[in-house]
Amino acid sequence: MSGQQSSEKAQQKVDIKKLVAVVPPPTMLFGGKAKKVREKRIRLRYDNSVKPDEAKISKRLAEELGIKDMLEITVAGKKRFRFKAIIIDSALGDYVFVNPDLMKENGIADNSICTIRSVASG
Repeated sequence: MSGQQSSEKAQQKVDIKKLVAVVPPPTMLFGGKAKKVREKRIRLRYDNSVKPDEAKISKRLAEELGIKDMLEITVAGKKRFRFKAIIIDSALGDYVFVNPDLMKENGIADNSICTIRSVASG
């Protein structure tokens, strides 16, 4: 009898493995969508051609963060600025270009690290 019981246990293990193989991965259960990036840490660069209420960003970065018309820049978690986004076709994707006079006035140096995110207009 014990030989028959051990063969039944082995058969049950095989059945459980088959059942587990049928369970879909979590990405299939939850829609399979990739997590959308909401913000990114990049370098802030001075550009004299930019107006004080505007900021230039690359097209690739704008698409990645969902920026269409307005963006928010936070420096050191304390100083926040909102700008009109000027989207440019540029290979420099990890920079945001801002007016140097405005940044110097607020004590922010060229090539500072900042966090950039999209702002819902309105």
